[in-house]
Amino acid sequence: MSSFVLGVPSLLAYLVTAALVWITNLVIYRRFFHPLAKIPGPLWASITHYYIVKYNLFSGRSQFYLQVEKLHQQYGPIIRISPDEIHLIDPGNYEKVYYIRSTAPSKAGYFYDAFGLKTAAFGTTDNALHRVRRAAINPVFSRKAVLQLEDVIQAKTQKLVHRMEDILSEGKPVDLHHGYRALAVDIVTDYSFDNCYNQLDMPNFGADFFDMTGELSPRGWVLQAFPILGPISNLVTLGLAKRMNTGLYHFLQFRKRCVEEITAVKKSIDEGSDKSKHKTVFHQLLDPNVTEGHVVPGIEDLTDEAFTILTAAADTTGHAMAILTYYAVSNPVIYRTLAAELKTAFPDRVENLDYATLEKLPYLTAVIKEGLRLSYGVPGRLPRTITAPTATFNGYTVPKGTIVGMSIYLMHRAPDIFPEPDKFDPERWLDPVKSKKLDKYLVSFSRGSTQCVGMHLAYLQLYVGIGTIFRKFENLRIFETTREDLVFDDFFGPFFLNEQKKIKVINGT
Repeated sequence: MSSFVLGVPSLLAYLVTAALVWITNLVIYRRFFHPLAKIPGPLWASITHYYIVKYNLFSGRSQFYLQVEKLHQQYGPIIRISPDEIHLIDPGNYEKVYYIRSTAPSKAGYFYDAFGLKTAAFGTTDNALHRVRRAAINPVFSRKAVLQLEDVIQAKTQKLVHRMEDILSEGKPVDLHHGYRALAVDIVTDYSFDNCYNQLDMPNFGADFFDMTGELSPRGWVLQAFPILGPISNLVTLGLAKRMNTGLYHFLQFRKRCVEEITAVKKSIDEGSDKSKHKTVFHQLLDPNVTEGHVVPGIEDLTDEAFTILTAAADTTGHAMAILTYYAVSNPVIYRTLAAELKTAFPDRVENLDYATLEKLPYLTAVIKEGLRLSYGVPGRLPRTITAPTATFNGYTVPKGTIVGMSIYLMHRAPDIFPEPDKFDPERWLDPVKSKKLDKYLVSFSRGSTQCVGMHLAYLQLYVGIGTIFRKFENLRIFETTREDLVFDDFFGPFFLNEQKKIKVINGT
């Protein structure tokens, strides 16, 4: 026993020495002999994955997208941001990374797995499986299917207009940060379940719902940094979450509600008692007659899909509408020009503005495109894993397995394509020839087989919503919000601190 005890310090010394040797060799390999060693970038990024973690979680603000921009300014069009990941800024590379073809790079597993939505099309990293899942959901978000929803969107938009009229008549500002998001949630829940969440009826436009998503926003970055926590978090029950974390509790409640909604839809189909007002997303996905040729997904699979659809609709479309409104209302020339075009197209102020007419209006279209450009729905990188033997970017050849990504934030601010990129300038889209060229670089919904499935729904909501608001209200002004309040944190989508002033409008004088 005594000899064993005396040997403990020696054993510890040996283990410490072995660990130091292993770490030293790993650092030397990653810095000088790794296949990506020739890619420029900071020292710490080349030797540890926690370079990204630092800026995502431990820098006060989650603004790695801004750090990436600084690195490109320092090192050039291709940079190494972790031992096995590179980032590109040259817009000409976008189609190489996100193009539609069977040999295209696949979604990077470490990045998407952390969101815990593996059974949804969003979280599927295998290209073949992703095609199967998208094939099932694409028809319900096609342009043809979405156009059948126009009456619903018109009705929800009118509800927002009436709420705005009531609030403004009292001399109070309207919170469009939450108002637009409430509009998006009410539209997508009606379309998904035929059971609207009625956020527009709530005094605060359902701000608590969005507070819930905000509280959980760091979760993806935490699980990317510490993947071992993923399985542990899945064990947390509703009761335990209530005692641990308010945000997690509300999230699990929301997930439970999604399960109940989908279960009710499935039951109505199985029993032949479907009385829905219109064919919803989940009625179609659960109907074996509609999904012929595809496996009918299970409740758990569709719960992940539901969460993806609902949060994406609120965070991206609602955010785009708010940012667009800020810039358009802040600029009297843009405001007057847009209002005049809408008044000419729709002389009767109280009529519904039909989508078929709205989408043909050149200035409204230019304003919407510029709003999408500067709202950055998913501002950071969307990493892909190279599946071909090699790939070449800007003269550098990288091997299979390399993770590569680009970001909407940098694509939409490329000065060679969008001069004065921080300026909200609808004029850049008015020349049809020039606009067609710029469209290639407007990647708000990404590109390729992983393009956002809700694109047609988003455009319908943008045209009807923005068109109606700017036709009905010609004398708004921004209430207190400044450009500094638009600087966001990146938690896969743009998020704002509680102390930042949200986008509000009030009647002008």
